[in-house]
Amino acid sequence: MSNDPAKAKFIVLQALRWSGVGLVLAGLFILYGEVDVPDVVGYVLFVVGLLDALIMPGVLARMWKTPL
Repeated sequence: MSNDPAKAKFIVLQALRWSGVGLVLAGLFILYGEVDVPDVVGYVLFVVGLLDALIMPGVLARMWKTPL
């Protein structure tokens, strides 16, 4: 097993993106009535999932790139 930090960061970014996609899908299932949960929960999951999948990987990569 290698200790390559770039590979570890790549895996974390991909896991973050896929978890965001999962949250978006869960929100859509709720909004389309497949799951019996209040719609507000679906909207929250949808928005948080979009932020997770689209915004946060860039923020995290930028944070890793700049020295403290």
